[in-house]
Amino acid sequence: MPTPSDANSPPSALIQVRGACPHDCPDTCALLTTVDEHGVATRVQGNPDHRHTDGALCAKVSKYTERSYHPERVLTPLKRTGAKGAGQFVPVTWDEALADIAQRLQSIAARAPEAILPYSYAGTMGMVQGESMDRRFFHKLGASQLDRTICASAGAEALVQTLGGKVGMKVEFFAESQLILIWGSNSIGSNLHFWRYAQQAKRNGAKLVCIDPRKSETADKCHEHIALRPGTDAALALALMHELIQNDWLDHDYIARHTLGWDPLRERALQWPPERAAEVCGIPVEQIRQLAQDYGTTKPAAIRLNYGMQRVRGGGNAVRAVACLPALTGAWRHRAGGVLLSSSGQFPAQRAVLQRPDLMPAQTPRTINMSTIGDDLLREASPTFGPKVEAIVVYNSNPVAVAPDSGKVVQGFAREDLFTVVLEHFKTDTADYADYILPATTQLEHWDIHLSYGHTDVLLNRPAIAPQGKARSNAQIFRDLAARMGFAEPCFAESDEALCRQAFGDVVDYALLESQGFASLALPDAPFAEGNFPSPSGKCEFYSARLAAQGLDGLPDHLPNYELQGTDARHPLAMISPPARNFLNSTFVNVQSLRNIEGRPVLEIHPDDAEARGIANDAVVRVFNDRGSYLCHATVSRRARPGVVNGLGIWWRKLGLNGTNVNEVTSQALTDLGRAPTFYDCLVEVEATGAADAGMDAGARVGTTA
Repeated sequence: MPTPSDANSPPSALIQVRGACPHDCPDTCALLTTVDEHGVATRVQGNPDHRHTDGALCAKVSKYTERSYHPERVLTPLKRTGAKGAGQFVPVTWDEALADIAQRLQSIAARAPEAILPYSYAGTMGMVQGESMDRRFFHKLGASQLDRTICASAGAEALVQTLGGKVGMKVEFFAESQLILIWGSNSIGSNLHFWRYAQQAKRNGAKLVCIDPRKSETADKCHEHIALRPGTDAALALALMHELIQNDWLDHDYIARHTLGWDPLRERALQWPPERAAEVCGIPVEQIRQLAQDYGTTKPAAIRLNYGMQRVRGGGNAVRAVACLPALTGAWRHRAGGVLLSSSGQFPAQRAVLQRPDLMPAQTPRTINMSTIGDDLLREASPTFGPKVEAIVVYNSNPVAVAPDSGKVVQGFAREDLFTVVLEHFKTDTADYADYILPATTQLEHWDIHLSYGHTDVLLNRPAIAPQGKARSNAQIFRDLAARMGFAEPCFAESDEALCRQAFGDVVDYALLESQGFASLALPDAPFAEGNFPSPSGKCEFYSARLAAQGLDGLPDHLPNYELQGTDARHPLAMISPPARNFLNSTFVNVQSLRNIEGRPVLEIHPDDAEARGIANDAVVRVFNDRGSYLCHATVSRRARPGVVNGLGIWWRKLGLNGTNVNEVTSQALTDLGRAPTFYDCLVEVEATGAADAGMDAGARVGTTA
């Protein structure tokens, strides 16, 4: 039942329920859901009592009721009747669905449990609905493990190898910075509440610099935009180091006491004068020199990284290089100095308690990388790979739309011998290939608990309304499957609320979470002012002995893209695929009001590149390489730098122009660190099709999700 908010109960029969935004965003907003006397959620708004949310939500989540009450929502278990991908299903009971799924999984597990694969990511960031009962279930089953790499693992590994963990400065202190480098982030669209702190700093005289191949909405609002080529961020960072050394803009005391590997890093940085980096990055040499001077002489200076920059071959090295910069200037001495990519490593989460890895068999099952699912679903059994994947259970993800090289992903999911179960709210591209679709609850309908990768507060999500139709929470579905399969351990009977209590144990005050909806971690304002990094040495490790022990370079370096511009005459354009402002990965694409704002799938192309190809604004174009092609509308715009096109994503394939999306052309090649995908390391060509609307535009496809 909904629980009234003591501080914010409006008059009449309305009540407000405290919750948390579940989506893959660093802001992790605190929500207030207004519920009327009939138990209907009428409004979702930001909680004004939570300092980071401060009452404000993005346009996406402010429309969350439209998503929960969407007329096309899946509200009963469905069983496939047509061909895979046709999206033809009939309703069945929970008993029928669970019995058949359990029997199929048991049959496979009796022969080869590793032939069963879970596939999930950040459709919810909640620790209960995203990584608790599901992990227990697959651990007990002995299923293959999933390497969850598709978004952030290159940058995460880089932080671990440099700072010792996914740690950084507190986001609220960006408001006090005098220089902010917004590196690889369109903060206005993907980190709104950080942007509010940046704006506060700007009003107080701070300089804001956006470093991004695309002239984003954030770049429009910064004092300077540095439009470097995709995949050249490490070269820029090394050139900044060169200038810091040459001009002695260094904190020698901090370097001596709190860093490891300065001498070899210094030697490498001196190999990167601004002239060399300017040629690699495709930017003016004076822009590099000025940026170095600003960074070396302005205090406090802060860097807000995001994950776009690490989606290339050398992405891990690039994050390592940037993460070294604050230690060179002693920026960590100030609470408004340092770097922030992710704060998630600062949370004392009890993941082993939630996930129960002790339930796994003595011989640890194999691990399959979610970023290579296109290849892996097409592999036959072999001594090196192990058994062929015979069953896949997808939840909190839409791989047919979001995984790279999607032509192969579709081939894999289209296998008639692949038993596929999808837990979902809607008939997504992936759900169309399911044997069973199981209706899952939305955030307004279940318990969950959240950490953040953009601030340092824990948030509790209470259910505001009853589950719609016959929907069940993810945790409840895996609890039910465990019971059907005879898993007798008591941990499989624990409720969602009990799991919320286990997530942090006694380290976080659960009573405080219940009373106000959030609790702040007790952390120092300037965590690394005196070193004390969570690395093996306790220092910022310019040189990583752990990487060297793996046969890798212990120092950060610039690694050119796999698909380096100028190396393929047939595909001369570099392509990046940043998110469309009104979507979040593939979530919200089917929310009518947001899709109306977004319009249709577009490719931003610079006027010079468009003119050379006879492409007019709004024309339908074909974007292609040897992996595949997709159709979209061209937006001729200086948001794209010359030689680089921006394929804004991620549209559902079936809402695109020809049943495809931008991931038809992206690659399954992996990053230098973290085994992550290289979405922004991609060469293409673009050609006009001569079609006015390719026969059907996105708007005409509305309602085709069935």
